[in-house]
Amino acid sequence: MRTALSALCLALAATAAGAGTAHVSFVNAPSFEDAGATSWEEQANLQALATHLQGLAQRMLPAGQHLKVEVLDVDLAGTVRPSVRGSSVRVLRGGADWPRIHLRYTLEAAGKAVASGDERIADMNYARGLSGSRDSQSLYYEKRILDAWFKTRFGEGTVAAR
Repeated sequence: MRTALSALCLALAATAAGAGTAHVSFVNAPSFEDAGATSWEEQANLQALATHLQGLAQRMLPAGQHLKVEVLDVDLAGTVRPSVRGSSVRVLRGGADWPRIHLRYTLEAAGKAVASGDERIADMNYARGLSGSRDSQSLYYEKRILDAWFKTRFGEGTVAAR
């Protein structure tokens, strides 16, 4: 049993070590449109977005590929409104409050750039469709647009065909 568990751990470590990587940075984060209602919330949200992008790279990029992402602006879904308790609450109406992220990226393989760009990604229809338990997850809509962007740019076979 111990040998089987050790073998499984080694296999998982080898898989994780062979995956792609990402470095995410935030350019002039204090000037972002809306990354959170407070500086603490902004920092936590930006860290969550960076972690999400790094996870996407690890799962979807082939071994040896490295993605550099510079986030240039973030505008979270919804708008912040004051509440009666003196704190703020984010209200999602599904109108002109859709999530938007502006980023610049470079994908490298074997030390050479194989893809790059400057893109503004958004989901104007973020509130359409069936709502579910996922909607209550932190930054659900922002992570969803990052997922879609990542799959479009770097999904299976996309980069290899360039």
